[in-house]
Amino acid sequence: MDQRSVKGAGPSDTFPPDTCVLLAEDNVLNQEIVRELLELSGIKTVCTSNGREAVERFLADPPGTYALILMDIQMPVLDGYGAARAIRRLGKTGQRPDAADIPIIALTANAFADDAYQAKQAGMDEHVTKPLEIEHLLKIMKRWIS
Repeated sequence: MDQRSVKGAGPSDTFPPDTCVLLAEDNVLNQEIVRELLELSGIKTVCTSNGREAVERFLADPPGTYALILMDIQMPVLDGYGAARAIRRLGKTGQRPDAADIPIIALTANAFADDAYQAKQAGMDEHVTKPLEIEHLLKIMKRWIS
C-alpha cells in the first residue's frame, strides 16, 4: 500500500480526545501512512511490527490505553489471527479483562468471505480490506469507539 492506494484520505467524524489505537502492521511504510491519516482525525497510533509485539504491547500498557486494535493478518512471528486469539485469551483468563471486549479490526488484502469468517473465528470484530479507503475505515472505527 502506498499513498496512491489510500482513497478518501481526510477526517471524517471527530473522535474523543486522546483516542489511541494499537496498529499491528509489519510494513513500515503502511504503518507511517496509517499513522499519518489517523492523526488527521486526532487519533494517536502506537505501532507494532508483528502479532507477538502487538500482544506484548497490549499487555504492557494499562487497561484503557487503546480504544481499538487494527490488526494486519499476514505478519511474521505471529499472524493477526494468532495475535487476536492471544489477546482474547487474556480476557478469558482474567489477566486483562478489557481484552475480551476491545474491538479488533482485521486489515487484509484478502477480500474473500472465508477470510472474514476466519477473522471472526479468531475473535476479530470487523474485516477491512486493503488498499484502505480511509473514510470507510474511519466510519468503522467510529462505530466501535464511543
